[in-house]
Amino acid sequence: MVKEKIQGALTRNNFVTAYRRIWPYAKPYWFRALLALLIAIPVGALDAVIAMFLKPYTDKVLFDLNATYIYKIPLAVVGFTVVQGILLYASAYLNAWLGSKISTNIGRDLYKKLLTLEPAYFDKTTSGHVVQRFCTDAFTASNTLITNLRMFISKVFSSIALIAVLFYNSWQLSLIAVAALLFAFAPLRYVRRKMKGVVTKSVVVNANAVTANNETFSGNKIIAGYNLQDYQNKKYDGIMDNTFNLSVKMVQYTNWLSPLMHIVLSVGIAGVIAYSSYLIMHGYITRGNFVSFLAAMFLLYTPIKTVGNNIIDIEKAILAIERIFEIFGLSAGITDKAGAKTISSIKKNIKFEGVTFEYAPDKPVLKDINLTVPVGQTVAFVGNSGGGKSTLVNLIPRFYDVQRGAVLIDGVNVKDITLKSLRSHMAVVFQDNFLFSGTIRENITLGNLDAAEEEIVNAVRNAHLADFIAGLPDGLDTVIGERGTTLSGGQKQRVAIARAFVRNASVVILDEATSALDNKSEAVVQKAIDNLMKNRTVFVIAHRLSTVQNADKIVVINEGRIVEAGSHAELLKNAGGPYHILYHAQFKDK
Repeated sequence: MVKEKIQGALTRNNFVTAYRRIWPYAKPYWFRALLALLIAIPVGALDAVIAMFLKPYTDKVLFDLNATYIYKIPLAVVGFTVVQGILLYASAYLNAWLGSKISTNIGRDLYKKLLTLEPAYFDKTTSGHVVQRFCTDAFTASNTLITNLRMFISKVFSSIALIAVLFYNSWQLSLIAVAALLFAFAPLRYVRRKMKGVVTKSVVVNANAVTANNETFSGNKIIAGYNLQDYQNKKYDGIMDNTFNLSVKMVQYTNWLSPLMHIVLSVGIAGVIAYSSYLIMHGYITRGNFVSFLAAMFLLYTPIKTVGNNIIDIEKAILAIERIFEIFGLSAGITDKAGAKTISSIKKNIKFEGVTFEYAPDKPVLKDINLTVPVGQTVAFVGNSGGGKSTLVNLIPRFYDVQRGAVLIDGVNVKDITLKSLRSHMAVVFQDNFLFSGTIRENITLGNLDAAEEEIVNAVRNAHLADFIAGLPDGLDTVIGERGTTLSGGQKQRVAIARAFVRNASVVILDEATSALDNKSEAVVQKAIDNLMKNRTVFVIAHRLSTVQNADKIVVINEGRIVEAGSHAELLKNAGGPYHILYHAQFKDK
């Protein structure tokens, strides 16, 4: 689907559209942009100076031996070249500055957009896709377009000046040179059309390569533990084979253009040389005219022979812009509605009223859920895997929105509450809690960026982290590495619990918080969780029933429906009931 959208975008849009979309990012720096473009004009036009000076030099010095011109013309050429070099540097610097500034600002806006996207977007998007679209595209789009715009303006004025030199020296020879030029450009439209599909596929393959590398980094222990090196190698070899094949296709579609242009332009040069003999012999032009004409023609023809590479870069830039603005065009599915309320506290209850939810159309994960949880109560959700337990609690902070029914807080639909105020009352501890690169302190204070030192110390103590942190050389300021790789599973969980403590939220969601731990780690983490649960409304998801026996209410969910609810003691009385079966399945050997 993504490929078709990109392909369609390439077909519909052109250079003008691309530059128009970039313009708002260049507008704040319009003076620098204008100056860079204006400087590109004389940079290009000065290409004609050397060719122009060759006429008087050839006629006056080489054939008339006029001493007046022996030093003046070479010095003039050097002078003009120095000026051109200075202008060229200034133009390149201004364009690099402008391109980097634009790509930086586009990158900032893309990251802001990334932060607004709901979990559903990340559920169906690979990491490689995100890196490609939110990082690489910003740089490719702005820098390539700005550079090519400078080159385009420079070459246009260079071509105008050089063609003027051609006609100044001989209009007859100019007709031959220009005709050859037009023939050389004729295949460009065909080449551009053939390239579109290859460029599109190349972007997708590059995203796949990034994804593969990210997965290898994150899943390195699984790869090592299951001896998956050969399997992963084969998968990556397939991606690299695709990359190679697309690169070869790109060469096939574009590299024949340069030899063809060489041939066509050489025919033009040959025609000019052949006809110039006649014109010189009959006095229509001088030898100086011919030398000047030939120099101008070579200067005009040389950059055209490599135009294929410029087309590839421009196509990639246009594609990147389309992908960027496709991202900007995404509407976040979960946002604050007009007139959304701010809540200062949760006083009464959280209620699920006829809730039905589906990730994919016509495949409901939750079906007509009705449940009321009073403030201060602990509710545990148990049941078979895939039954919808995690989905249900994810609806409370609006990680997802229901299709039918409503989640109510004190009688107010969560869709009518601002996301910021809704989530400010909630803390979440997952089975696999994400820790960011940085220190333990930084990861804890993510729960409350304004947490005082006393709050941090209390959180550490209540999360049973104090002894562990005391044994570290840098204490709370110990760097834990990306994703907290230097910590054990139990230590990660306790850091996450400490993060939840400093949040000081009235609602706590514990999603399989201990299921991945060994018995010893679980015992310590469970103590930390017990501290966290005090005086709060708690939603617990657990497979181990031993961790939820003290819950005020246990809700059994199977296949998206509530099939049973009550306290541990009440549910055990229902012999043969869902909870009774689950409980005895876990404790039959004890």
